[in-house]
Amino acid sequence: MSRQSMKTPRFENSYVIGVISVVLILGSVAECRIPSGKLNNFDYPAISCRKHSAILTDFGGVGDGKTSNTKAFKSAITNLSQYANDGGAQLIVPPGKWLTGSFNLTSHFTLFLQKDAVILGSQDESEWPQLPVFPSYGRAKDAPAGWSSSLIFGTNLTDVVITGNNGTIDGQGSYWWNKFHKHQLKITRPNMIELMYSNKIQISNLTLVNSPAWFVHPIYSSDIIINGLTILAPIDSPNTDGIDPDSSTNVRIEDNYIVSGDDCIAIKSGWDAYGIKVGKPSQQIIIRRLTCISPDSAMVALGSEMSGGIQDVRVEDVTAINTQSAVRIKTAVGRGAFVKDIFVKGMNLNTMKYVFWMTGDYKSHPDEGYDPKALPKISGINYRDVTAKNVTYAAKLEGISNDPFTGICISNATIEMSAQKKLPWNCTDVAGVTSNVSPKPCELLPEKEKLDCSFPSDKLPIENVQFKTCSYQNSVF
Repeated sequence: MSRQSMKTPRFENSYVIGVISVVLILGSVAECRIPSGKLNNFDYPAISCRKHSAILTDFGGVGDGKTSNTKAFKSAITNLSQYANDGGAQLIVPPGKWLTGSFNLTSHFTLFLQKDAVILGSQDESEWPQLPVFPSYGRAKDAPAGWSSSLIFGTNLTDVVITGNNGTIDGQGSYWWNKFHKHQLKITRPNMIELMYSNKIQISNLTLVNSPAWFVHPIYSSDIIINGLTILAPIDSPNTDGIDPDSSTNVRIEDNYIVSGDDCIAIKSGWDAYGIKVGKPSQQIIIRRLTCISPDSAMVALGSEMSGGIQDVRVEDVTAINTQSAVRIKTAVGRGAFVKDIFVKGMNLNTMKYVFWMTGDYKSHPDEGYDPKALPKISGINYRDVTAKNVTYAAKLEGISNDPFTGICISNATIEMSAQKKLPWNCTDVAGVTSNVSPKPCELLPEKEKLDCSFPSDKLPIENVQFKTCSYQNSVF
């Protein structure tokens, strides 16, 4: 008997780029199962490669779209977790339709979906365990009892890769959306992918469709790369945010295409007093080469749940089409904390309601008795190099009375209005400057000649992470 394996250098904190050599090693059946189905060899990019491999069918998986594979996924991951300290393991999901409820990942682990592999979210609620509410939220969103565990979940993990050759994860969200609209939910809908208290995460090269709620939700986590995703949900589907970094640090989001019923990307950090108490900000986040379609929401939202703070967010070379707003700030009295050091460069926008939108009176609160003295501090918000066409309003900037949004800078922005407006800019309780902006901004943002708003020249640590070339080799003797 043999064991298919790959030998690779240990994944170091320095993330030094490595050349991965594939080495076949003989071993015993007890150490790792032989793949039962024949798959072609393939390579893929990842932050870490794995020494051991298995296929879902080795653990009783049936890809007929009808048979539950929850036990198969759990059995496979439990079995492969024994290799966490021996080079890690990868689970291959082959072509087929693999119906499953929620399952948990493990450390030093790769979940790989082949082309034409489809993971289907079960509509049997007994296959979705209940989670307690997140500490920084205090209550669940749809119902106070708690959250349903996400389809793919993990907590306190390190070195996790969820990737594929454009395989698909389908949350079959319509079942949950219908219950939401009919007010029939007893607990909050599950998200699609959710990793808590984890680090060294890669989610890439997949198609994600029809999540019951948020698609990708790293929370209380760090060192995250999310790239090459196609995320699709009906534009009227409720709360189907694309990517939501939440109280997370050192995040790289690149080359994603998102069509959503809510914000394409929403950066969060907790809700009112609960988020203030946890005090864990979202920071050091870079977003590049995003394409977003979301007629009722934002391309990138900062908030509204931002009570742990949001700082050092960089958005570059992004496109929004038929989207309500571009990079929007959402906050309210009671949120506390801050949104500061936000840098946006290179927005290409077409068919927008608003180009610039900031809201200081967002109405959502977990409790009625929020602290009216918990005022958010919004400062250092920079936009430059913006081209927008077919726009209804250039800007709606609404700060908070006695707590103005300050340090707003907008430069080199050309906005073509869909129709003439007496007030293309609507500004209250804000302060800042503009340069080379058309149409002429409001008086609270006076013109300053020859100004380029700030955008950092340094790199975030996550930008230095390089992918390795990893391999799967199907070898049976």
